[in-house]
Amino acid sequence: MSSKQQFVKLNDGHFIPALGFGTYKPQEVPKSKSLEAANLAIGVGLRHIDTAFVYQVEEEVGQAIQSTIKAGIVKREDMFITTKLWCTCFRPELVQPSLEKSLKRLQLDYVDLYLMHFPVPMMALEKCKDAGLVKSIGVSNFNHKQLERILNKPGLKYKPVCNQVECHLYLNQSKLLDYCKSKDIVLVAYGALGTQRYKEWVDQNSPVLLNDPVLCDVAKKNKRSPALIALRYLLQRGVVPLAQSFKENEMKENLQIFEFQLSPEDMKTLDGLNKNFRYLAAEM
Repeated sequence: MSSKQQFVKLNDGHFIPALGFGTYKPQEVPKSKSLEAANLAIGVGLRHIDTAFVYQVEEEVGQAIQSTIKAGIVKREDMFITTKLWCTCFRPELVQPSLEKSLKRLQLDYVDLYLMHFPVPMMALEKCKDAGLVKSIGVSNFNHKQLERILNKPGLKYKPVCNQVECHLYLNQSKLLDYCKSKDIVLVAYGALGTQRYKEWVDQNSPVLLNDPVLCDVAKKNKRSPALIALRYLLQRGVVPLAQSFKENEMKENLQIFEFQLSPEDMKTLDGLNKNFRYLAAEM
């Protein structure tokens, strides 16, 4: 995998790149933009691509992966691809067929990580792992109690490797993060920069995270952008952030997350920004 990235070990022995590229797009953005963005992301060195059935861009992500493989930019084993099972296919008999359709759209034989978009039993996902269609399985939008119910379920074969939730400076998820760490479950953050503020999901009157004066002061002190500080804050806490962009320069900048560290004083200052504030009423 790219030497630009660092990796986090999952509880099943696999490794996840410590920075991911998110592929959600609003309806008004053409799918061609998703293809272009995925190609750019892989081109600048991002190797962790996060997508989902409900984003309706799996085909474009798959085209980007295949074109960069054919061009000799990456090998399949260099890439870490995540997709997700949507609510309409949570019945056990629908889970594997849904994954197989995602794999067809992605033009892949397997994905590296398959997540349940919302809390449901994991048994059907375990069968997908046994079938070799996915390397690791995890969950999304699970709270502490929902995770606990899964972990305490008799006959659980594979513990979820991660829990993907909204997490950023205004919602730092400290209690959930501590619980996940105690169970060797990696917390993956969507909305890591306060979201892209898409109108169908986010109240346009909500505060703009990257304009926060405290964050901007820390950024100025470290001679970095507010976005890079926000991502580095999550990384230093053991969180895997997903950063979304359609711009090559922003993608390249995001990879600088591995080139510096925030001081304990800066981390404490940024901890103080937590407001338990959610941008998203539902998941991205």
